Amino acid sequence: MKILGLRTTIYHVEDLEAAKSWYSKAFETEPYFDEPFYVGFNIGGFELGIVPQENDLKAVNILCYWGVEKVQEAYDNLLDIGAKPHEAPHNVGGEIEVCTVFDPWENIIGLIYNPEFKIDE
Repeated sequence: MKILGLRTTIYHVEDLEAAKSWYSKAFETEPYFDEPFYVGFNIGGFELGIVPQENDLKAVNILCYWGVEKVQEAYDNLLDIGAKPHEAPHNVGGEIEVCTVFDPWENIIGLIYNPEFKIDE
């Protein structure tokens, strides 16, 4: 078995329509799949899905980082459209910078600038 790499990150939200609007702004793209049970976005060749939250349980042990060119700029943009700070931008070694925010539904969104990472094709 060969693991092919990250394909999909899914966030649970209480208000699918509000989340669809927010994530369209946050990732500057419209969904390619839009149904009442799932909204899918293509983010640089990877899947971001939002689904209606069906109960009060939230997964808190999952953290995904979305690649960006400018961490501080992306962090500030998300805060400007309603995200809340979780972990401010900081260097984690070499040129690699990361940060995290809470979306309006308390999901954690990670952002990373990593010039060393290359996608295998």
